[in-house]
Amino acid sequence: MAAPGWRAGPYWAGATAAFAAELASLAALAWWGATAPVAVAGRIALAAGLPLAAAMLWGLFAAPRAARRGRWATAGTVVLVEGGAVVALAVSGQLVLAAVLTAAVVAGRLLTGRPAAGTAPPAR
Repeated sequence: MAAPGWRAGPYWAGATAAFAAELASLAALAWWGATAPVAVAGRIALAAGLPLAAAMLWGLFAAPRAARRGRWATAGTVVLVEGGAVVALAVSGQLVLAAVLTAAVVAGRLLTGRPAAGTAPPAR
């Protein structure tokens, strides 16, 4: 029997989609960095640096247990990281992947009904 409320099946489907979108965003940023039209050293730096910077921002402002989590900081980080990944894919000519990533981000947000910053899901 499924648990009621936020732990039910649609929530977990959304949480899985959101997590997959977060990982795919890091991969998309690395891909764009590796294929950027710059010298080899620049591509190496971008391929390593962009996902690292995105993960650091996410950990500081958007992670569920982020120390500096706030409504605007979280929203800005999500738009910067996931939106930047979609733009990176589109600029690289990967329009289908950009659309799939966009759909995963939207599905994850809609199905989880992410609570406002500073609130927690209901206790068990």
